[in-house]
Amino acid sequence: MQLDQKNVLLGISGGIAAYKTPDLVRKFKATGANVRVVMTDSATEFVSKLALQAVSGNKVSHTMLDEDAEAGMGHIELARWADVFVVAPATANTIAKLAYGLADDLLTTLALATKAPIAIAPAMNQQMWAAPATLTNIDILKSRGVFQIGPGAGEQACGDVGYGRMLEPIEIVEAIASKEFTSTYFEVNEAPILSGLNVMITAGPTREALDPVRYITNHSSGKMGYALATAAKKLGASVTLVSGPVNLKQPDGVNTIQIQSAQDMLDVCLSKVEGQDIFIACAAVADFRLSDIPQHKVKKKEGEDGLTLTFEKNPDILKTVASLDNPPFTLGFAAETQDVEKYATDKLTRKKLNMIAANDVSSSELGFNSDRNALTVITHEKSVKLAPDSKDSLAVELLKLLEQEYRLHKQ
Repeated sequence: MQLDQKNVLLGISGGIAAYKTPDLVRKFKATGANVRVVMTDSATEFVSKLALQAVSGNKVSHTMLDEDAEAGMGHIELARWADVFVVAPATANTIAKLAYGLADDLLTTLALATKAPIAIAPAMNQQMWAAPATLTNIDILKSRGVFQIGPGAGEQACGDVGYGRMLEPIEIVEAIASKEFTSTYFEVNEAPILSGLNVMITAGPTREALDPVRYITNHSSGKMGYALATAAKKLGASVTLVSGPVNLKQPDGVNTIQIQSAQDMLDVCLSKVEGQDIFIACAAVADFRLSDIPQHKVKKKEGEDGLTLTFEKNPDILKTVASLDNPPFTLGFAAETQDVEKYATDKLTRKKLNMIAANDVSSSELGFNSDRNALTVITHEKSVKLAPDSKDSLAVELLKLLEQEYRLHKQ
């Protein structure tokens, strides 16, 4: 563990999850870390200072001026003492204050005064977590290098079910211990875990022609697939990106091949699949295409109020690749609006995939055309939830899970 003899400053804000913090202190101490605690006034309504003092072995602070500190400037001493500042639970109110640099209590003042890396473990009602203001504040903090841990999903104290639960103490400690410290922020020094591997990724929608002028398509923006291509390249892979029509910049260093239809995408994938170690099917491929595409633009006809079109199934690109004699390791995506895990698990089995990443695209805050997503990653042995986050961050986390499964698959 990297926390041995590290100075962990724990900031507790006023949420019901504060009752977990004595156990959080104990688990930090178990790694060999030194722990000091600072609380907001509202936090003292949920957990006692005495309990936290007992488990930390240090005085608990919650006021700006400290008579026992040098020159009464306790916040400066604590800010200098910390190797890492962990805010858990981090309520919506505290996250907003941190995002906009407010310093109206000891906790938020320390956040401005310290050079130590800052980590937050959000905890709030699921609707508060999904609120655009909260998501914007989270993005602001992450852009400054603040490390986000969670939240998890489940039943909440108010009776709601969804994302917003603070992760368990052991998960928070393990997340902190897994990171590298720098002087001013957490820098995730990602190892080139995909070095030497060839990765093919499909992304974006397909367009299926109705005539030379018109087509049908879907709402896929391609952002998740492009984020995966960018992340895979940074993690050391040689990347081929087969992309439907999108309004995105081609990722640097990635061999990007533009296509239109599902048949185009299949043809490119089959022509390039030999030698690929991993195949990630992130594209939202149209399930059907017009059976007979007219050579000329279809005109409206007098006396006819409707138009009947006949469609046929498009080729199943993912199933085709997974069924090759010597297929690459396959990761599929399942974009669903209901029964997400059920449909994804069925797709995993039916198409003989190695992994599948399922996401609920019924929410306007996640999935199609959004910069954020949430995934449930399913294999034949386990299921892992990746909480709502930017697609760039999720891409890295998903590829880490994929790399682990790929190595196990090759053993």
